[in-house]
Amino acid sequence: MPEPDVPERPTPTGRKRRHLEVCLGEDVDFQTRTTGLEDVELPYHALPGTRLADIDLSCTVLGRRLRAPLLIGAMTGGERLGARINRSLAEAAQRCGVGFMLGSQRVMLEHPRTRPSFLVRDLAPDVLLVGNLGIGQLIAGYGADEATAAVELVGADALAIHLNPLQEAVQGGDTDLRQGRDHLAALVEAVPFPVMVKEVGHGIGRATARQLRGIDLAAIDVAGAGGTSWARVEQFVKDGEVRAPALAELGVPTARALIEVGAELPDVPRIASGGIRTGVDVARALSLGASAAAVARPLLEPALQGPDAVVAWIEALLDELRIALFVTGVGSAGELTRRERADVADATRAEVT
Repeated sequence: MPEPDVPERPTPTGRKRRHLEVCLGEDVDFQTRTTGLEDVELPYHALPGTRLADIDLSCTVLGRRLRAPLLIGAMTGGERLGARINRSLAEAAQRCGVGFMLGSQRVMLEHPRTRPSFLVRDLAPDVLLVGNLGIGQLIAGYGADEATAAVELVGADALAIHLNPLQEAVQGGDTDLRQGRDHLAALVEAVPFPVMVKEVGHGIGRATARQLRGIDLAAIDVAGAGGTSWARVEQFVKDGEVRAPALAELGVPTARALIEVGAELPDVPRIASGGIRTGVDVARALSLGASAAAVARPLLEPALQGPDAVVAWIEALLDELRIALFVTGVGSAGELTRRERADVADATRAEVT
């Protein structure tokens, strides 16, 4: 199928294209921080009492049934290479039965000619598709109309509002975040579709989770530190080098973010992203109460090769996840998550009594 006719650089700075170039060509991982998932012990069972072929990876996220607890994380859109990547990822998501989160759609709403780079429903008619806008846009005046347009123009099932103060500060972007919670709460009340919140890779911890209390969020993607540092990416984009390495290491590691958000908002589904690289990482995240995990940057190079390469990468991860669950002694991904939530509930009751 021919690629959409999307302008090469729809914005003066070409920031979307530079993000991709930096993520593909530079070392943008955290240098001193890890996700913390490596310290999570899965309960290994030498006599699991299950059959590997019977392990059920299916789950429900944002009201949609997925073949496995995995989403392709938000990455790009708005220019020609982004369109190519999005279409490869969307086709792979359809074939693998996983979810797909679009990159920020602000450029799509403000530069209508870039819209085709976000249009993937023709390739992924059955997938969970999540739109994306930033908290900065809500503060600047976006409301239910713009959010609805972001969802309806691409046929999305839900909308993610991304929180990225460190990234914005480093790039010189939207840094007046006063009244952000109020705008988010108002949006959730005003729209009929599910709204989730996500970070971009520096994590959502206890303090932020407390601020989100009382808002009827459909999910929280903790997007913890330990994978791609967007403060590092933005320094490469802006200066061609990392001049403030300490800033690039700030954040809440993924494992800790899952624990802290779960403690503050136990009834809100959590999605684990930020440094998810293997099926064992996904299993560890599930054991901390995540409903699903999301993977982004590791899929960039496969996406440039085409959907077959993306499918191969995802299927390898899911095979590893299935084996990890098998030797943990559970019959499904959901069982591992429910076991953790039951343990938390028991511990909470014990503290109360």
